[in-house]
Amino acid sequence: MSEETLLEFPCEFPIKVMGETREGFAEAIVEVVKAHAPEFDGSRVDMRPSSTGKYLSLTCTVIATSKPQLDDLYRALTAHPMVKVVL
Repeated sequence: MSEETLLEFPCEFPIKVMGETREGFAEAIVEVVKAHAPEFDGSRVDMRPSSTGKYLSLTCTVIATSKPQLDDLYRALTAHPMVKVVL
């Protein structure tokens, strides 16, 4: 493999996505994740509001099959207008 990674594929990989709390945020993120990881179960998203309730953190655990898949997913999430941070 030409690109180095410490991950062994396939593997479970959690992705944390944060944005302002607003209607449709979780659904929009699930849609982006499913576009890159079709087997992702949108009902298994862990949602946590910030202490003030202004922000919402979503943890989506996908079955990652390759580094390019994860790179594409991160690019799509960070480009989404509702997303503030992706970890």
